[in-house]
This record gives sequence, C-alpha cells and structure tokens, in this order.
Amino acid sequence: MQEYFSMIESCWENSHLTNNGPLVQKLESELSDYLEAKNFLLTNNGTSALQLAIRALGITKEIITTPFSYVATTSSILWEHCTPVFVDISKDGYCIDVDKIEESITPQTEAILAVHVYGNPCDVMRIQAIADQYKLKVIYDAAHAFGVKVNGTPITNYGDMSTLSFHATKLFHTVEGGGIVTALDDIVENLKLLRAFGHKQDDHFILGINAKMNEFQAAMGLCNVPQIEDVRERRKLVSDYYDSELTTFEHVETLNVGADVYRNYAYYPIVLQNEQVCLRVQSELKAQGITTRRYFYPSLNTLPYVKYRSCPISEDICSRVLCLPLYSELSLDDAGYVIEKLKASLKSL
Repeated sequence: MQEYFSMIESCWENSHLTNNGPLVQKLESELSDYLEAKNFLLTNNGTSALQLAIRALGITKEIITTPFSYVATTSSILWEHCTPVFVDISKDGYCIDVDKIEESITPQTEAILAVHVYGNPCDVMRIQAIADQYKLKVIYDAAHAFGVKVNGTPITNYGDMSTLSFHATKLFHTVEGGGIVTALDDIVENLKLLRAFGHKQDDHFILGINAKMNEFQAAMGLCNVPQIEDVRERRKLVSDYYDSELTTFEHVETLNVGADVYRNYAYYPIVLQNEQVCLRVQSELKAQGITTRRYFYPSLNTLPYVKYRSCPISEDICSRVLCLPLYSELSLDDAGYVIEKLKASLKSL
C-alpha cells in the first residue's frame, strides 16, 4: 500500500490527476511491452474499450457474437446501435462455435465479436479465415484473457482489435480500467480522439466520449505489474488443486483448455448436472461461507431487450455453470474446504 500512496503523492505534487498523465503513459508503455502489442491504449473500463473498438472500425450493422459472455459484450454492440446476431457455443471450451458462423452471415454482417471465455482462446485462425473470405472485421473480447498465449503468441495480437478489462476481479487490475490492442496503425489516432471527447485542446475533430483512465487507476496498475507472474502462479496452484480433485469427479464437468495455451487461470468454472442441482449447490455452499457465481447467467440471447435466437448449448450451460472461488490469496487449505463442501453437497446425487 505504501508504494501506491507514494505514487498518489506524486499526482498531487505535479497537479496531474487525469487527461493522459505521466502514470497513464508509463502504464501504457509497460503493458504494451508485456503484451507484445504493436499499439496499446488504456481506457477507463473494459466496456468502453469494446464501444470504442466498434466505433473506430466504423461498424454500424450486424455483428456476429456469442451469447455466452458477460452482458457488456452484448450491451456494447447495442449501445453502438448495431445488431447482435447470436451464434451458439461449442460444448468443448464454451467459445463461439466456428462451424456455425458462416450460416449466420448476411449482407448486413460487418464483424465478428468473439470472446475468449474464461481465458480459453477462440479458434482464432479459423475465425480469421472466415473474416477474410467475407471481408469482416474481427474484435476479440479478451476481458478474461490478459497474458494468455497460444503457441507463444499473445492472444490479444489476433483480430483487428482485442479489448481487455482491468476490473478489480481480474488477474491484473487497476480497480476499474481496460485497454485496446490493435495492429492497425491508421486507427490509433482515431481511438485516442474517441476516448477523449474527440478533441485535442481547442480543436475538435470527431464525436467522442470520456473513456480516459485517470492517474489513480494507473497508479494501482503500476503497483500490480511486477506482481503479474506471481499472481498467475498462485492462481495456478489453486486451479491445479481443483483439477486434481474434480477432473475425474463424475458429477462435475471442468473446462478443457488446449495444451498449446499458456493460461492465466482467470476463473474456475464447473458445470453441474442440471439447473436444479446448480442452484442447490450454490445455496448450500453459501450457507458454508463459500461464495460461487453463476458466471455466465443468463444466456445473452435470452435478454429481454434483444431479438431471441435459439442457442441451446449456451442456454443449457448457462443454467448449470458455477465459478468456484479463485484468487491469488486463496490458500490450498481453503481450496480444500471448498472441495470438501462441494463434494458433500453432490454426494446425494
């Protein structure tokens, strides 16, 4: 905490609290290096990053997307006055089912917005091949995928843009915050304008919003950068322990991640027998002081303000998925307590 307070003191001393201050610039540089990004911009949160990506790419019509995500993925599409077209997910890995994308493409389709679910990468090569064939833009919601690599390449370097969330629940956080990675050099200046009201000093160029990260957020991020790998390793220990206890446990399905993936251990989801069991287990664990989360619920294609399109796999998985506690300070003893109570709850099945 003292390190954070010292950084905050520097903000008061130089009277620079926001508007692309020195701490924001330093954090952008450090994260750009860490992510091996050609271009990286910080934002005030991950939702703003999605909205800016859609706006910067000039997308105004249909966007093919997944129903298995946090609501921000869909709300960003709608907020930018675009139409989400939901494509169901794969049973193995829970990412968008690439085999079902082409049948959903229409003359109005302009982009694919896919999600690396729980840090498990989409099939980026096949998605890119489809996008190239139909001349579509590709945005990846990588809110769960900070630091993830496939065959040694950062997952955020695929597609036209990848967006990140640095919410306090994430592996790396700035309390609230987000970012955009893109290799498109010609779009970077527009992104900078879009996140800062569309103007530089007194010269106004385009319509923009206030999506800037402030110095207090950046200070937290700078304190956390040196801890990234240590946090990942501690989360890995807990995840590996959960795996050892649950991978062969007959009442639980666990996430299957490819051997070529350098994981970040963002979440530990389990899929139970049905929704009734899911709700019962959640309630019984809560009574034992264990907080789980129905993440994701509901399936986004069932939201009351979107056009419903059947996605049976997503709807099914959403009804029976729970994320177990997973954070860097969680001890193996406490993880053992979670497993003990989970198994006890499922014993009667």
